[in-house]
Amino acid sequence: MANSASAKKRARQAEIHRSRNVGDRAMMRTYIKKVYYAIDTGDKTSAEIAYKEAVPVIDHAAGKGLIHANKAARHKSRMNNNIRSMA
Repeated sequence: MANSASAKKRARQAEIHRSRNVGDRAMMRTYIKKVYYAIDTGDKTSAEIAYKEAVPVIDHAAGKGLIHANKAARHKSRMNNNIRSMA
């Protein structure tokens, strides 16, 4: 347990940041799932709409350091390729 005042403050800050990161990461995963659900249903227009909504969320997570920039690019590339391959 933290003993100094500054260590106690850092512990409080870490808990706030952790809870915010958990929420942002969960939101990102939800947006990614929405894209893949739309792809699975075969509706290309809804998949494109979901993709356009998911891209800023993924970019925000990468910008904040929640995920690596290459992971964000990989997610976006795979979703885009799946949408483009739909008939």
